[in-house]
Amino acid sequence: MDANTGDTLCSSNAIVLEKAKFSKPCYSMAILPKSKGDESKISQGITRLLEEDGALTFEMNKETHQQIISGLGEQHLDVLVAKLKSKFGVEVTLEPPIVAYREAILKKVRVQGKHKKQSGGHGQFGDVWIEFEPCESEDLIFETKVVGGSVPKNYFPAVEKGLRDSILRGILAGYPVVNLKATLVDGSYHPVDSSEMAFKMAASQAYKAGLQQATPVLLEPIGRLSVTVPDANTGDMMGELNKRRGRVLGMNPDEEGTAIIEAEVPMSEMHDFATLLRQLAQGSGSFTYTFERYEQLPNQLVAGVIEKAQSMMEKDE
Repeated sequence: MDANTGDTLCSSNAIVLEKAKFSKPCYSMAILPKSKGDESKISQGITRLLEEDGALTFEMNKETHQQIISGLGEQHLDVLVAKLKSKFGVEVTLEPPIVAYREAILKKVRVQGKHKKQSGGHGQFGDVWIEFEPCESEDLIFETKVVGGSVPKNYFPAVEKGLRDSILRGILAGYPVVNLKATLVDGSYHPVDSSEMAFKMAASQAYKAGLQQATPVLLEPIGRLSVTVPDANTGDMMGELNKRRGRVLGMNPDEEGTAIIEAEVPMSEMHDFATLLRQLAQGSGSFTYTFERYEQLPNQLVAGVIEKAQSMMEKDE
């Protein structure tokens, strides 16, 4: 018999009970094995535990390459860690998930990218002038305004490919670049030495030079928070949200004796919010939090984010 948590076990003509509704996970941690090579054991063990507990979720973050386990709070995940060890023989550690920042530019620039190499026989030659400017699109917008055939049309796709490969890593902390428009406006070519690879390399060089001159900035993810607390705790919650760089959007009465506070809060400030809420409201609070958009990271926090990103890159190497 294949039965899972929440199923009704009864005779075929009995009334089937409505499935239990589990609370949405609100506390996430990255899960890492203590021993190398235990990643598959973690996945197998967590798959089994997810069948038992509908309030747990597990995913592989494609951007940060972290395994993220989410539950209802710190104790909930501590129990999961203990079960992984006792039932499946795998020891793990938990750490705060990496925040997925973005990079962008603030001003328009026009730069040259030239790739020239001579190594016997055919050389390599690609030369482009590209205008970079901010835009509203998260994906790269690429346009061409070349006149007079200074760059043959058959090399346009190579220039775009070079830029699309480049925006995967920004120049500040290595995060993807968004809100970028690139316009190929001029350049030159060699009838023998030019190639798609040469123009791809030239575009990459223009990208690096252009972003350095275009006032690059870091963007942080901002989420919409809706938190329900007893009336007696609204003042403390407002103060806590201010500490976490939150913007309170409004407060409305809910059921008798409680209020709902709506706010926008940076994702980097939300890691331990579930624990804080439980302590502040003595277990009688609840919240939802969903991603809204990216905003420029305050200048005083930039150095810390860059330093952390560099240390992670060194660790990966």
